Amino acid sequence: MRRHRERDPGWRVTARDAGYARRIVLRAAVAALGSLPFAVLGQREGKPLKLALLLPADVHFEAAFREQLAKLGYVEGRNLVIDRRSANSDFSRLPALAAELLRGEPDILAAFVTQASIAARQATSSVPVVMVAVSDPVASGLVTNLARPGGNLTGTAAVQAVVVGKQFELLREIVPGASRVVTLWNSANTVFQAQAIGRARAAAESLHIRLVIAEVRKVEDIEPALARAASERPDAAIVLPDPLLVTNAKRIAELFVARRLPAVGSGRNYAEAGLLASYGPDLAEAARRAADVVHRIAQGKRPGEIPVEVVGKFERIVNLRTAATLGITVPPGVLARADEVIR
Repeated sequence: MRRHRERDPGWRVTARDAGYARRIVLRAAVAALGSLPFAVLGQREGKPLKLALLLPADVHFEAAFREQLAKLGYVEGRNLVIDRRSANSDFSRLPALAAELLRGEPDILAAFVTQASIAARQATSSVPVVMVAVSDPVASGLVTNLARPGGNLTGTAAVQAVVVGKQFELLREIVPGASRVVTLWNSANTVFQAQAIGRARAAAESLHIRLVIAEVRKVEDIEPALARAASERPDAAIVLPDPLLVTNAKRIAELFVARRLPAVGSGRNYAEAGLLASYGPDLAEAARRAADVVHRIAQGKRPGEIPVEVVGKFERIVNLRTAATLGITVPPGVLARADEVIR
């Protein structure tokens, strides 16, 4: 029997054969792992979801994000643990804050708007990252394809830079004679604001408006920048979308009203704070949809296979109280198309 086995080449297993077999098994295991969800969070066995939040400032639509998580059944202190960091409008802090959050080993990192999402993407290629209300993920270099973002990043887009032209059009409708317009922008918000100021220049050129740029980098810059711009004797103002600016919308509105400048902002917070009007995406809706994405990843879906959702809901809001203060009559056509009128 032993001699027969020695003569049978199909029975003998050499060291080379054993190595080959191990490689085959290893390849099969890797292939099987590749077919599993990106993070097997759906099999958590009762463990709470560890969610990290990275924000450039204390944005108002964070509340909508948290409310949607609660509707989906996530209760902080029971099945949800939140670790939160805000840069308080100092965008240079975002990379360090992202690294700090990742040291806590979160299951998912939610990054609010463009600059925070860029910091999150640069900080990790393994932890799932959910973008919240990013303006243009493709132009920002965050993803190459909205339908299949790939990798560890997905979320929602709010196309804020695109609405800048609509802000100028709305302003021109309400104040037809405006020919010099102050444009308030935050140059510290490097990626997104470069897109926004480019849109502002294009819109101004098409409407034959002369731009008066009021550049800020921190909250202390706002009043001096507007004071310098006032020397150009502008007719009206545009406030570009930005976390620093929207966080200080009330003070900005007070400054414009004091100078009797009609101003249009980029989202509802500006009109509610006292600007004449606002036009922009519904960021609260983008935040709610991002919370839905968090839930899908927590259930085991790979982030790179979840399409980036572009929120197409926009809001046009007019503040008639401010119009009365400035002595402006808002055309009936503008009021008829408004999603909300503050009286």
